[in-house]
Amino acid sequence: MALIAENHLQYIFEVAIMLQIGVIFLLNLAPLSLSLVMLGALIVGTGFTALFGFDALFLFLPGFGHSEFTHPFGSLALLAIVTALAAIQLMKETGINIKSLRNYVLLLLVIITIAGGLMHRSFLILWILGLLLGFFLISKSFRQKSVFTLRRIIMVVAVVIAGFGSLEILSRVLDMSILSPLLRLTRIETYALPSVKMVIENATLTGHQLSSCYWGDTCLGGSDGYMSLPISLITLFGLPFPLFFGILVSKKDIIDYMLPGIFGVTFDFGYLTLLFLLLWCAGVVLAGTMMLRTYRTRRENGDKNCLGREALLIGSLSAFIAQALVGLFIMNRSINGTAMLTFLVLSALVVGHLIFIKNK
Repeated sequence: MALIAENHLQYIFEVAIMLQIGVIFLLNLAPLSLSLVMLGALIVGTGFTALFGFDALFLFLPGFGHSEFTHPFGSLALLAIVTALAAIQLMKETGINIKSLRNYVLLLLVIITIAGGLMHRSFLILWILGLLLGFFLISKSFRQKSVFTLRRIIMVVAVVIAGFGSLEILSRVLDMSILSPLLRLTRIETYALPSVKMVIENATLTGHQLSSCYWGDTCLGGSDGYMSLPISLITLFGLPFPLFFGILVSKKDIIDYMLPGIFGVTFDFGYLTLLFLLLWCAGVVLAGTMMLRTYRTRRENGDKNCLGREALLIGSLSAFIAQALVGLFIMNRSINGTAMLTFLVLSALVVGHLIFIKNK
């Protein structure tokens, strides 16, 4: 009975531990050659390109609903594309002709950028940030010149402004407010101050004040479901945790959708859990960069056994950092629900490399 979680926070920790153990076994038992990692990245990248593409297409087709896959799976698509780009660079160093592969990956990159940007502006931020991080890590791993030149920074800023401007124009021409970035900013402004006030006035070290939830006297004072794993993963095992359905989803928006994740974590789990989460994220990034230096040293010394793992780590670390920054400091929804499960997977994919290096 001691292993059965009694609330959302315990359940999150248990799932995180099981995922970490599973990933460690995967990285140590699976033959992660460079070609296999490249093939996996292409399959996953192609799948998410099709998924995001059809989801964006349904926005313009009457009678079809859209599922907003970019929120829960955007960082996984980023993982696939950056991993593929890193694998291509490794193949290039070994003398393999990668022109056709590179063109295909760039095509996937462009399609995901357009389709994901149409669906959600927060995804566009995560996507561009993750790609910049990916190119930076690749340049560092191969001792190339920095990707952050003044010209490139100006180009990125220009692309972002053009992208958001095009979406605003498109939303007005087609009379589709769902595409409008300005509408999103207005909604954030509407909810931001009440949300911050709610968190600051009610957050405690381990949760929040009783009766501060939407449902009043039945509030648990912590782990009330503002931050949770996917509902399906909770109902699958019949766990008796509070869940958001119907009208509560819109009420949850005050914390879940329009506020940075640090406020959602603080309100539902308290300041201590927030501190632990921030330290864990910093530790994951530190571990990932340390592993990349180790992989680079081995590669430069002629060891070709870690090429696939190096490419996978570059993709995992880029996606993890991007999702952490966007989810924790911009929009809670990018690190909540199914996106939280994705975040735990990425964290495990980075930390799991530590055991592999230690055993060598």
